[in-house]
Amino acid sequence: MEKKYGSMMLLVNPVAGRATSHAALGTAVDKFCSAGYHPVVFYTDRPGAARSMTAEFAAEHDFLVCLGGDGTLSDTISGLMEIPEEKRPHLGYIPMGTANDVATTLGLPMRLPALAALQILRGEPLPYDVGEAVTVGYFTYIAAFGAFTEVSYKTDQELKHALGHMAYVIEGINSLSSIRDYHARVEHDGGTAEGNYIYGAVSNAVSVGGMVKLDRKRVNLSDGKFEILLVQKPKDAIELSSLVTAVLTQNYEACPCITFLQSTRVRVAFDEPV
Repeated sequence: MEKKYGSMMLLVNPVAGRATSHAALGTAVDKFCSAGYHPVVFYTDRPGAARSMTAEFAAEHDFLVCLGGDGTLSDTISGLMEIPEEKRPHLGYIPMGTANDVATTLGLPMRLPALAALQILRGEPLPYDVGEAVTVGYFTYIAAFGAFTEVSYKTDQELKHALGHMAYVIEGINSLSSIRDYHARVEHDGGTAEGNYIYGAVSNAVSVGGMVKLDRKRVNLSDGKFEILLVQKPKDAIELSSLVTAVLTQNYEACPCITFLQSTRVRVAFDEPV
């Protein structure tokens, strides 16, 4: 392997997933050093730390590697977006999180730091669309409202360490009783959709929450468009059965409760704060 002898910023979330990042760090550093890089390790110590550290220090390095979960990666990319494009280093990702939706989308090895590090060293750069929500900031793979969208924030960290992705499932089951619909008007490139929705998502991924899957043939990560998935409240048991079948088969057009769109810009208006 050709020696590059470049500087590398290695951003680590020590509590990602089941808090196995400490063990993964040594394996990853070994691979990078063998390839001629000189990793400088940064540990995140609070929410948003990855964004601020990236924005402040990433431009000083030839390469940036994020070791953590989907949230850490999203923060890291948000920090990169604050750096002028010509000064942004290439970004590598070692997925060690709970759901690892981005890793699933990109086909990256999960919780296998040595293999992920080798892919970073040997792989080709991939353009990746980044979303921006007004007043909120940048996001990598999803912005959503409605059913289950608070699960990732409410799930206890210790429970995630013990049970992994199953912790999200348990918290999701606990939130079933609180599911309600929101009247929304969704403006997109092709027009407007309006209805009472229990769930809405703007995403750039084939996996959402580790459970909802989108057809890989319909998701292009670099086309400047995000996918829009809107789910109306089922009116009866028949529509509920159709909804479950559509989610399992990824055949969303067959369900009257689901609207599937693609757009470069989306504006969602609600009748109340959501």
